[in-house]
Amino acid sequence: MNYRTYRKTDLQVSEVGFGMWTVSTGWWGNFTEQEAIHLLRKAFDFGVTLFDAADTYGNGLSEELIAKAFPHQRDQIVIATKVGYDFVHHGNERRGQREIPQDFSPEAIVRATEAALKRLRTNRIDLLQLHNIRMEQVVDDAVWETLDRLQERGLIRYYGIALGPAVGWMYEGIQCVKERSITSVQHIYNILEQHPGAAIQDAADNSEKPTMFLIRVPHSSGMLEGHYTEQTKFPPTDHRNHRPRTWLINGVRKVDQLRFLERANRTLGQAALLWLLKDARVASTLPNIYDEKQLTEFATISECPDLTEDDMEKVAALYAANFGIEEDEPPKFKGTMREEEVQEKRVGGSA
Repeated sequence: MNYRTYRKTDLQVSEVGFGMWTVSTGWWGNFTEQEAIHLLRKAFDFGVTLFDAADTYGNGLSEELIAKAFPHQRDQIVIATKVGYDFVHHGNERRGQREIPQDFSPEAIVRATEAALKRLRTNRIDLLQLHNIRMEQVVDDAVWETLDRLQERGLIRYYGIALGPAVGWMYEGIQCVKERSITSVQHIYNILEQHPGAAIQDAADNSEKPTMFLIRVPHSSGMLEGHYTEQTKFPPTDHRNHRPRTWLINGVRKVDQLRFLERANRTLGQAALLWLLKDARVASTLPNIYDEKQLTEFATISECPDLTEDDMEKVAALYAANFGIEEDEPPKFKGTMREEEVQEKRVGGSA
């Protein structure tokens, strides 16, 4: 395993992290506590040190699992978690991946952080992330002053944001990077879905900010693992089952054109992670891990040959041409407010 350090910090993370949503939400199958803990410890044995939770995952379960899996390894792991959803009052209202109400008031942020610390059985959170914030939180000074106070108290080491796409995404991310001093942005980004992630990352460069990025959905909902065919069927409760069939058909056709990235000692799934890590702004990746076979594949990418510049150029050319596929309409994503609306919310929130 290789490791990276967030710029201007002492926060070092493994290039492959473990997203706790797979073992705590029921969206990728149900895990017993024993099965989940075994997978976490196996990841640690492979050198994974970053474990990314959220208080709303399983209504606190993801944080409790970390505490149970690593009772004696606190100084050897990096705990990232998220706050913002009011699962205490609305946790039983959740239906699938639909949102429940949020609360980003200073009191709620403090209360949620202190509760997370108790579930984690620790005295500090290494990276606290605001979970799917809207523009209202980006422009609200009270939110960021609260995080600064938590940092001063030593309850959190660093803070950042985690973004949709189910909620605001592009302009929220860009504006937050520009206006706030955040260590990390977690967002969706992969070979097939480079927009608007690339725009958010470019905003850090353009603003000369040291912010780095934690990448989720690096395999485009499993597409870039290379196992889907046009005949693939997803279980009724799987979120991919609700996507239009064109998503599967076009995705498979795009992936077929990326097979040149495969080698005898490198899978397409490994290449997808290595493609992300060619970018120095990426701190870590969070592939969906729900069995030991996947874990072994993803956690051993440091043993694979790196992508060449020729590989990178071929991928860029394919993406620029949309892999030669004419789609009825461009992929949709949330957070596409017009620039005028962004400015209105910024001014209104500052008043």
